[in-house]
Amino acid sequence: MPRNNCPVCDGTGWKPLESEGVRRVVRCDCADAQRSGQLLAQSRIPRRYEHCAFENFDIRKDRQSGQANRYLDVAKLYAQKFVEEYPADFGLLFIGPTGVGKTHLAVAVIHELMVRKNIPCLFYDFRDLLKEIKDSYNSVSQTSELRILQPVLDAEVLLLDELAALNPSDWVKDTLAYVINSRYNQKKVTLITTTLPFGQPAPSNDVRSPSGEAVTDMEKSLNQYGVTLRSRLYEMCKVVEMRSDDYRKAIRQQGLGFHMGQD
Repeated sequence: MPRNNCPVCDGTGWKPLESEGVRRVVRCDCADAQRSGQLLAQSRIPRRYEHCAFENFDIRKDRQSGQANRYLDVAKLYAQKFVEEYPADFGLLFIGPTGVGKTHLAVAVIHELMVRKNIPCLFYDFRDLLKEIKDSYNSVSQTSELRILQPVLDAEVLLLDELAALNPSDWVKDTLAYVINSRYNQKKVTLITTTLPFGQPAPSNDVRSPSGEAVTDMEKSLNQYGVTLRSRLYEMCKVVEMRSDDYRKAIRQQGLGFHMGQD
């Protein structure tokens, strides 16, 4: 919807453009700005992550080498290239320990898609989605469940945050499989973040993240959701591995403090 008081288009949504002596009209920027604002409002991005952008993503230095963390550097590059080259026929699967910035980058992606390209995007925390489905359950009719799931199935770009569970129940597996398979069949783009805190450690006990955590074996972790679903995720998403210290513990804690008065 164009802005009523726009000085360029006078509220019509179209502005004149002359090129090589030919005069025509094109969509006014005010209409795109209005559209992107509506998309952001409808995206369900939590307030805590509204600020997340590529510009304020912190690529920390490795404690041992002093060099910029290459995992975070590459992850940011992949995320930016994804936005630049969208539309795409694949999504992104951000994996790594807690606090490395997976959600930050994923939100930055959908924020840029909405603002720069007016692409409808939807954010859903996987745990919140499961809870909403459970709360809406009606033993007589499944219409409430479908009402919750339909926007998730239909979103042009879906960000499914915190895909993690310890020994997921059959119901959780079935629900995730239904969402992923539906989007797979419709060729919808899906972004996923997961800490993968479950599953077995990698074969070598010497393989650890910079924070000292054992690196999980993604194959075994995803297998908990079924071999078919794991295969679909690999086909639907490019894996973006992120390893670093926990930002919340290493950086944010330093900025949290009290103003202590003098006695």
